[in-house]
This record gives sequence, structure tokens and C-alpha cells, in this order.
Amino acid sequence: MRFSGLLLGLGLTFCAVVAQAAPVLMISIDGLRPGDVLEAQARGVQVPVLQAMVKEGAYATAVRNVLPTVTYPDHTTLVTGVWPSLHDIASNLTFDPLRKNMGGWYWYSPAIKVPTLWDAVHASGGVVASLGWPVSVDNPSIDDDIPEYWRAKTPEDIKLFHALSTRGLPEAVEAKSHVTLADVFDLTPAADEAKARMAAAIIALKHPAFMTVHLSSLDEEEHEYGPGSPQAYAALARIDAAVGDLVAAARREEPDLVVAVVSDHGFAPVEHDIDINTAFVDAGLITLGPDGKPVSWKAAPWISGGSAAVVLADPQDEALRAKVGALLDKLKADPASGINAVIDRPAIAAMGGAPEADFFIDANIGYEFGSNLTAPLIVPGHQKGTHGYFPSHPEMRSTFIITGPGLSAHGSLGEIDMRDIAPTLAGLMGVSLPSATGKSLF
Repeated sequence: MRFSGLLLGLGLTFCAVVAQAAPVLMISIDGLRPGDVLEAQARGVQVPVLQAMVKEGAYATAVRNVLPTVTYPDHTTLVTGVWPSLHDIASNLTFDPLRKNMGGWYWYSPAIKVPTLWDAVHASGGVVASLGWPVSVDNPSIDDDIPEYWRAKTPEDIKLFHALSTRGLPEAVEAKSHVTLADVFDLTPAADEAKARMAAAIIALKHPAFMTVHLSSLDEEEHEYGPGSPQAYAALARIDAAVGDLVAAARREEPDLVVAVVSDHGFAPVEHDIDINTAFVDAGLITLGPDGKPVSWKAAPWISGGSAAVVLADPQDEALRAKVGALLDKLKADPASGINAVIDRPAIAAMGGAPEADFFIDANIGYEFGSNLTAPLIVPGHQKGTHGYFPSHPEMRSTFIITGPGLSAHGSLGEIDMRDIAPTLAGLMGVSLPSATGKSLF
């Protein structure tokens, strides 16, 4: 038996006692702001399942996440307990200044450079499962995996999902859950409801010691309609009910299950795009061909919504660094540019951001970086909500709630570091994750 220390938060005492290693289900609700659960009544949000978890378990008032505050780096920190500078998933999209990768994301798990919770549980002999989790394609430690890749919109897409998943698993869970991969891999509340049913089927069939599930429709609604919009709250209400059904079904199979509900980032309203590439083209740092596509580059932005890293083709070229620094300083000095801050390589390292970056630019809330190469610098926003800003913005804080019958826990943990979540779950499952730089919360 292992006893935790005592953690004080908001006047409450938190104490956890775990009699034995417990199975863990980690459910990510992409874009879930902590206030939408903790202040649900004041905001008019219908989330009775998540509110019940808060009351019966433990929760963070906020989770300080990583640079940049976008889905793939944050989800990788959730399973590794380290910053992007160590796990190497530095954005959603790979750095692709000549745009040859067709908008490719960091889908492939071998890109992760440190051990994961999946690795630790698998190495201990426990069964690992995952459904729709970012950066999980081709992970040998996930015994039963249907990864996130893109969207299943055509029969050819479905064939690809079958090829990327554990052989035979899609057919088995489709038969058990009565939903299909085409139902699951979309960005709608209905798709998340189907995904929850499929996750319950995986648990019933495979009884994993650790399972990760990613629900993504709230993020989509917040991008399209804005955080706090009626559409976003309607989606969250449906997700809340789906989570309740999933947890109930999972606990029928695993009565001692510990459930951790997490999110990757918060959200902020947005009105303007900053087409920062235009400034780099005008400065001769990106050269376009006759077709308007980039043919060469000396320095280029690596855009992540509300922030952008800047990478130099030759990081040893001090004259180039000075030129880029002067350009960014000039842009920041203009109040109309929408730029909040520019940091250099030492500051990036201190925040755990991409080691490839020589500069990192943070936008003001209400602005995000666009990808156009020839548009004016400031244009109307192409969506109504975004994230990706520096993690210092309170709007970017994410969610952590944990509950389970084998976990005697109640109360607030206060604000926590996202890197603490992976070692905390490792301890509950009785496995070790010594590479994590966070600390166990219990």
C-alpha cells in the first residue's frame, strides 16, 4: 500500500491512497477550458457528469501547458511528462517552409524522442489501448490502436485507417459497438459520441491497463463559432453525456478504474489574422516562384495559431539572425501588428519550446497567425476562436480531473504543471516513468 503526502489547495486537503495498481482511462476533451466545468452553473453550461467527477475526485483549477499551446505538443506532454524541447513534437504541423509535405502533421509516434506512458505500461506487461490519440500512429507499445490520422471521408480513407490500426481491431470493435470508423473520425459531436461507444467496446474486448481516448469536436466548434458560444456549449453538453456513458460502461468491465479527464489547451476569441509570411517575403527571406509558391528560404515562420516559431536556414549566420531580429522588433513596435512578444533562443529553451527555433512570436489575444504568403499583414480572422498562444496567457489553461473508487481523493490541486500528469498516472498504474520532468501529484 502506498500513501501520498498531503496537498493543500483552496483551503481543502487532498489525500490519495491506492491499495494496488489500478487501470487508468485518460479521456482528452480537446479545447476544454477549466472554467467551463468549474464555473459551469454561472456560465450556463450543462456538464453534470464532469461536475460530479469534480465533486467526487480531485481537480486542478488550471493546468499550465506547453509552448506552443496546440494539440499535438500538449497531448505528447500528457503521455511523456516533458516539454516539447525533449519529446520533439514542437507543433501540430511539421516545419515545411517549401510546403512539400502537403500540410502533414506529426502523426507518427516514432517521432517522440522520450519514453511514454504507453511504453511504461506495455513494458510492465499491461495491455495498452488507444483511440484517436494524437501522435500514436505506428507505436509498438500500443497493443490495440486506432490512431488519429486525418478524417475518414471516403472509402479510401477507411482503407488507410484499417492499414494504420492494429490488425483486426476495427472490425472487432465495429461489431461490438455498432459504429464504424466513418462514424468516429469526423469533427462533430456525433463523431465523439460514436468514439465513446467504440472506446467502451475496446475496453470490453481488451481490458487494457491503460487507455487513451481523444474527443475533438469541442475544439472544432470553438474554432468555428468561438469559445463560450451556444454551439460550443451544445457540443460540450453532448460530450459530457458521452463521457458519462463511456465511464459507466468501462466501470462495468473494470470496477476499480481510475478516470482522468484532461484537455490540451484553452481557447480565446479571435478577430484578425496576422499573415506574417508576407513580411518575410517582402524582406527577401522567403522567395516565391512565378506560381506564388515558395522556392527558397533563409528564415521562415512555423505557425501554431496564436504563436509562431521562426527558424533560420543557417542558424550559424549571425548576420541573418540580426536581420530577422530587426524585422521582428520593427513589427512588434507597431501597435497595429497584433504582436504581443518576441523571444529569442535562450528564452525559448527556458520555456521548453522547439530547439530549432531562433525566435518565437506571441500574438495578442484576438489575433492569430495566418499562412498566406502574399496577403496584407492584417486581415479579418478566418475563424472565431483559436489557441496556440504562449502558455503565460490565462486563457490557454487546460483541464485535469481525476476520480476512481480505488482513489481516495477530494479537493483542489490548485494550478498544476501539465508535466505532472504523466508521472501521476504512472504511479497509479504501478509503473515508472523516470524520464518525466514533472512530479507525481500524489
